[in-house]
Amino acid sequence: MPDMIYLDNAATSFPKPQQVYDYMCEFYKTQGVNPGRSGYDASLETEKVVLGTRKMLMEFFGGNTCSRLTFSYNASDSLNMIIQGMTEKGDHVITTNVEHNSVLRPLYHLKHEGVVEITYVPFDEGGYVDPDDIKKAIKQNTKMVVVNHGSNVIGTVQPIGEIGRICRDAGVYFAVDASQTAGTQKIDVGKMNIDLLAFTGHKCLLGPTGIGGSYIGDEVPIRGTRYGGTGVRSAHPFHLEEFPYRMECGTLNIVGVAGLRAGLEWLLERGIDNVLAEEMRLWKKLRDGLAAIDGLTLYCAESAEHHLAVLSFNVEGWEAGDVGTMLDVDYNIACRTGLQCAPLVHVQLGTDKLHGTVRLSIGPFNTEGHVDLAIGAVGEIAAIKRRTTKV
Repeated sequence: MPDMIYLDNAATSFPKPQQVYDYMCEFYKTQGVNPGRSGYDASLETEKVVLGTRKMLMEFFGGNTCSRLTFSYNASDSLNMIIQGMTEKGDHVITTNVEHNSVLRPLYHLKHEGVVEITYVPFDEGGYVDPDDIKKAIKQNTKMVVVNHGSNVIGTVQPIGEIGRICRDAGVYFAVDASQTAGTQKIDVGKMNIDLLAFTGHKCLLGPTGIGGSYIGDEVPIRGTRYGGTGVRSAHPFHLEEFPYRMECGTLNIVGVAGLRAGLEWLLERGIDNVLAEEMRLWKKLRDGLAAIDGLTLYCAESAEHHLAVLSFNVEGWEAGDVGTMLDVDYNIACRTGLQCAPLVHVQLGTDKLHGTVRLSIGPFNTEGHVDLAIGAVGEIAAIKRRTTKV
């Protein structure tokens, strides 16, 4: 079987840099002990890696306080803690139609339980949210605005800095889902007026699955929503209020932290601007090649400005899932089809009636050859439908 052409990097980056695999393996073999729980050398060395990674990520996101960078399983885990920890009965929350279910579902559960009311702000024809629409939606009881920085369906990058300024002026907390942008877009929580940031390690930060986290601003009054061991002050009956313990409990995924550190180091060595520029060069080639095929509809792909290397499309006459199956079985191309866990994007685009889209997403290890093969494969699939239609 020929090597898989992997174009599903918006789901998880693959492969990872070799140094990520090497560092994780060596770290776990030599320092795979519980950090900070004991005074022996291996435990102290492991704690240095954890603290060092906190500091690296805190600086990477422009934060001020290392302890406010906390680890979790992934962005969905962090967003659940953020949304549940920031809201109370009677609060109003503003979000958008570009959100992933990691935002939509926690909010929906709170609405269903009578805790919050929600306003959903649509995006324009290009796939962008107008900050003025956020401003118009703010009410007296608005507690928080939650926005997806970069869409995992259409790839558009929202004007986070402008939205953050509006929230700060209105005295409303601003939470950002950086699942698709942490590692590919420059994020400065201070300059962008971001109060709460959720990120995952296994996408653009090039780490393993099962590790992510959040950065919580110094003055943000988030409640802890989970309780357990912290390794310090064990006689205290209540979970500790100080950070990072307020957002963490139990043993950390230390090998995940190590892999995340190695992925971030790889990115910093190359420069995230350089990595994104190469991905977008390939995205433009892919976009232009697919746009030339009869019977294809591309979504929100007119401009490469403020965009990720994510492209969604449909082939006339084909179900998205069938196209994905043919790409896999006949061409060994891995992609994602369906609603991509972001149903409101598809409702607004009308692609929910088509059972979603075909999504191709480029990563740092894709090549022009991969893109050429993908364009050729989609072209052949589209031609099959044109021939059968004529018959």
